[in-house]
Amino acid sequence: MSALTPAQIAAAFIASCRDEIEAPKPGNVHAFAGGHDMEAHHFLESARVAAPAIAAPGARVGTRVRDAMERTFAEVGMNTNLGIILLCAPLARAAEITADNLRDGLSATLAQLEAQDAVDVYAAIKRAMPGGLGRAARFDLHEAPPPSLLAAMQEAAGRDMIARQYVTGFADIFETGLSAVAATQSAQSHSAQTHSALAVYLRFLSQFPDTHVLRKHGAARAESVMRSAQVFAARARAEAGTDAFLSDLLAFDARLKTEHINPGTSADLTVATLFAARLSGILPIPSRND
Repeated sequence: MSALTPAQIAAAFIASCRDEIEAPKPGNVHAFAGGHDMEAHHFLESARVAAPAIAAPGARVGTRVRDAMERTFAEVGMNTNLGIILLCAPLARAAEITADNLRDGLSATLAQLEAQDAVDVYAAIKRAMPGGLGRAARFDLHEAPPPSLLAAMQEAAGRDMIARQYVTGFADIFETGLSAVAATQSAQSHSAQTHSALAVYLRFLSQFPDTHVLRKHGAARAESVMRSAQVFAARARAEAGTDAFLSDLLAFDARLKTEHINPGTSADLTVATLFAARLSGILPIPSRND
C-alpha cells in the first residue's frame, strides 16, 4: 500500500473511534448508553482533539502518544482514550512511512522505538492514571522510565493485552481483529461499519479475558464475562441487527455497568482494529464531506 497523508490518517482515526462508540458494546460506553461516569460525546470529542497528534507528520510514536493525551485532558479533562492512543500511534506512524503493507511498516516502527519514546509514553500513562495498574517489580510507572519501551511492554505483556501488542507486532489486531472485520464485509452501508465494530468487540471479549476487567475484578470475573460474551458472539452471527438481539445485548450491558465492569481493553483493541483496517484499505477512509 502507499503511504498515507496526515489528513487521511486523522480521518481514519476519527472514523474508527466513531464506529466503535456507535456500536452497543456491553459494559463499555456507547451511543446507546453511557456508563462509568462517561458519555459517548466524551469519546467523540476525545477522538477529534487527539487526531492531529496521532497523525502528526514525522512525529515519533512517543510524541504522538504524549501529545494526544495532553490534548485529550485539555479538552475533555479525563482519561477516555489512553489504550486507544497507545495502540493507534504506532499504526499511524507505520501508515505514514510504509510503501508496502501496514504490518511490515509497523514492525519497522516498533524496531525504531528509542529511549525518548519510553519517556513520553510513561508521561502519558502517568497523566491518564488508568485504574487497576498497581505496582510492578520492574519498570514501575512510579519510577524513572526505562531506556527501552519494548522492554517495559514485555514486562507488562502477561497482564495487559495492549502491552502485548507491542511485543507481538500487534498480532491480535492483525489476526483476531481483522479476521472479524473481514467476516462482516458483505454489506457496505454505514450500519455495516457499526456491525463490524460490534463483531470485533465481541470477538475480543469472547476469546480473551479482558485485561482491564482482570486487573480490577480478578480472573474469575474476567472469565465469567468472557463466557457470557461467547454466547452473544455466537448469536451475533445469525441475529445481528434484530431487535431481540439488541435488547438482550443492552440488558447484558446494563448488568455489567451495575457491577462497575468495563471491558475497556476490548474496546481499545476494537478501535485499533478498525483503524488498521482503514489504513490497510479494508475499510474506507471517509472524505472530508462524509
